[in-house]
Amino acid sequence: MLFTPQHAIDQLGDEFADPVPAARFPETILRFRNDCAAAQVGLEGLSDAEWLAHFGRFEPLLGAQPQPLALRYHGHQFRVYNPEIGDGRGFLFAQMLDESGRLMDLGTKGSGQTPYSRFGDGRLTLKGGVREILATEMLEALGVETSRTFSLIETGEELHRGDEPSPTRSAVLVRLNHGHIRIGTFQRLAYFKDTESLAKLTAYVLRHYYDEEAGEDAPQRLLAHVAERTARLAGKFMSAGFVHGVLNSDNINV
Repeated sequence: MLFTPQHAIDQLGDEFADPVPAARFPETILRFRNDCAAAQVGLEGLSDAEWLAHFGRFEPLLGAQPQPLALRYHGHQFRVYNPEIGDGRGFLFAQMLDESGRLMDLGTKGSGQTPYSRFGDGRLTLKGGVREILATEMLEALGVETSRTFSLIETGEELHRGDEPSPTRSAVLVRLNHGHIRIGTFQRLAYFKDTESLAKLTAYVLRHYYDEEAGEDAPQRLLAHVAERTARLAGKFMSAGFVHGVLNSDNINV
């Protein structure tokens, strides 16, 4: 199929995200490219050099959004509400349609600091990226809904982490996913009592992820959809023997 860029996120306006620059890495060494996933969105024909340019240096894809966006959200983290979070080491890089016409996102992990990094360095360890490849490929093979690890590129930095041997090698990862709107995206708007933006976000999610139009009962319908899908996903995680570890509301897509 042909690459079909989309700009659906623009429908939400400036309230939902912050334009951010990607980090400049000393090296970009291709460690993994998912050509199976790339074929679903028309990007399998990229050369390795083009792949590194787009997913290591984050040069915009032709026709896609011109600048990455760090999404804003809040969330309950281990039973405590946290209003000081958002995309802290990743961003929305591009949107496109897949072969079945679904809206898909390319999002990153380890692509640099954002306004929501707090005390973090905005980076990802290479080991962490490899673990994500193994987990997502396993879940996909077992029929569990998951993001796809799209790309992993080593970036030539030494990272220091308190919970594993350091220094350790760095990387930047790209995920292909059917959306990055989280439960915490709604929580943030509710926290600010922004009913207008809540209605806009509800309509956006129903239209793009549930193929429904908004109406008077839109919030109730969306709540029912998200509750059912989240419960089913958690059940599939358990049946697959997968432990998420941080299944907080800032980490659950709707």
